[in-house]
Amino acid sequence: MAKLYFKYGAMGSSKSAQALITKFNYEELGMKVWLIKPSIDTRDGAGIIKSRIGLKEEAQAITPQQNIVEEYYKAGNVDVIISDESQFFTPEQIDQLRTLVDEEDLPVLCFGLRTDFLTHFFPGSQRLMELADSLTEIKTVCSCGRKATVNARIDEQGNIITKGDQVFLGGNDSYVAMCHKCWKQKQK
Repeated sequence: MAKLYFKYGAMGSSKSAQALITKFNYEELGMKVWLIKPSIDTRDGAGIIKSRIGLKEEAQAITPQQNIVEEYYKAGNVDVIISDESQFFTPEQIDQLRTLVDEEDLPVLCFGLRTDFLTHFFPGSQRLMELADSLTEIKTVCSCGRKATVNARIDEQGNIITKGDQVFLGGNDSYVAMCHKCWKQKQK
């Protein structure tokens, strides 16, 4: 029986690497994987998923206007869907992924962030938390040794930023994974 999976973690918790390793594992068993990501994530190219450890694969970039069910039928016969940066999908697109699980008996594995730099849900993540059959936290650590749960946005001097748009694409130069305690202390 197929399930909708949401595997979430803070920045730097190896979400993209795990998504690509999972793709490899399915393909090694002879299964066809449809690898997708939201088109808003253009850091490594519109149709590229790249992990910090150097794993890299082509993926179909899905715009907010595209219907994932329709795109699935265009993609041809696939055995599993794996998505990265799933927090950037619209709630309606998450509903469409749920439809594919239910109506096509297709496993869908979504990897992404749970919350933004102010600890608020991304709309796509919130919908995944509501609909997923399986929720798995991919853990990483703060520099103090505690579990990191906050994606702290930082400026060029390393100061914590607490204002701005929810979506600001960046890597290690723009975000640091922290525990909530360190995040609050560094704001002072």
